[in-house]
Amino acid sequence: MDCLQKLNLVFISLAITIVSLIIATDLPFIEVNFPNNNILLRTTTPVKNQSSSIPSRVGSDECRLWTQVCSNEILRLAHEPENVAWLKRVRRTIHENPELAFEEYETSRLVRTELDRLGIRYKYPLAKTGIRAWIGSGGPPFVAVRADMDALPIQEAVEWKYKSKVAGKMHACGHDAHVTMLLGAAQILKSREHLLKGTVVLLFQPAEEAGNGAKKMIEDGALDDVEAIFAVHVSHEHPTGVIGSRSGPLLAGCGFFRVIITSKETGSSANLIIAASSAVISLQGIVSREASPLDAQVVSVTSFDGGHSLDAVPDTVVLGGTFRAFSNSSFYYLMKRIREVLVEQVGVFGCTATLNFFEEQNAIYPPTTNDDGMYTHLKKVTVDLLGDNHFAVTPQVMGAEDFAFYSEVIPAAFYFIGIRNEELGSVHIGHSPHFMIDEDSLPVGAAVHAAVAERYLNDKHS
Repeated sequence: MDCLQKLNLVFISLAITIVSLIIATDLPFIEVNFPNNNILLRTTTPVKNQSSSIPSRVGSDECRLWTQVCSNEILRLAHEPENVAWLKRVRRTIHENPELAFEEYETSRLVRTELDRLGIRYKYPLAKTGIRAWIGSGGPPFVAVRADMDALPIQEAVEWKYKSKVAGKMHACGHDAHVTMLLGAAQILKSREHLLKGTVVLLFQPAEEAGNGAKKMIEDGALDDVEAIFAVHVSHEHPTGVIGSRSGPLLAGCGFFRVIITSKETGSSANLIIAASSAVISLQGIVSREASPLDAQVVSVTSFDGGHSLDAVPDTVVLGGTFRAFSNSSFYYLMKRIREVLVEQVGVFGCTATLNFFEEQNAIYPPTTNDDGMYTHLKKVTVDLLGDNHFAVTPQVMGAEDFAFYSEVIPAAFYFIGIRNEELGSVHIGHSPHFMIDEDSLPVGAAVHAAVAERYLNDKHS
């Protein structure tokens, strides 16, 4: 046997050994930990016996050029009985265990467990408890879908089997449903990964209710390479499964203020109540006398604290309130005028005003504005998926959302999904202790997320 034959035998033996080791190894993931910055990157590797966890490839190759068949396939996947049962289990588990802003450790753990099961790669943590996952080719274009995870400090008043187990905390704004819908979309997209003409980024974000989690997610790289982003919020204004949105400004910018009014002269406080009262009246004139009636704005004083004594004047008076507008120019104009009116009006009475807009506490939310192109894409996808009667142009809403920070960076579209069902009692506004949702919205939300993302990538290549 010559040297070349011996060398070939060696290579063949080595190859057989390597293949045997791969087959014998039952590790579903490669994990790379970076101890210096406490980041986990998890990426899937082919393994045996995982067909029960990682979704099988589903979807006709005809969907490389989108047709109604493709929309129907996504909707069918979302409504498979096993999938619907899983969505309800996930949502109920999250609902029973609510966590406040930047405390979503168990919610984040649940999400990562499901991503592991589905064989989806991700980076963790972003913004303390957030996750950035991705499905597809790993290359451009990149489109993102976001879900918020945090609950509210509210005692749940709804009596049902899956009521919050944590005293004083509740998912009273539907974020448990948002997370569930995005996980549902992840499962659909994973089964259709071979059809994705780019990469779908899944953002599971902490602290929407307080702390501007979106801002911190962006700082930690959530939008790296991403060129468009979408998100949904449940709404009691729309019947279950109806999608609502509009082009342009959708949600108001929101800010808060607190002012401490004191007397300029030591020991003289006779004018404090009068000064504060005059300031309140003057603040109400900003919108009524200075704003266009076609440009909706709000300035409201919501607290007035002058003490409780009936026979003594206070040393200080504290006012507080909120202001809102649908454009950045109007929003920051209100902020400027509130400062001017408070300082100058109380000055007339020999008093000073110390004003706080809570900027260091990240309490300023800019308006949420939908990009025209992204709104058009959302509407087209929804109508093809659900029909004309399941899309509604919604009026502007004075509520605020930290999704606005994403929409300031890249083209974005924010939309509502209806959860209103009078028979179930799902009629209460968010942040109510009686808030509940119709879980029939879960597969619809998952399908819309998946179709919006996949079709965005598809359209970019058409």
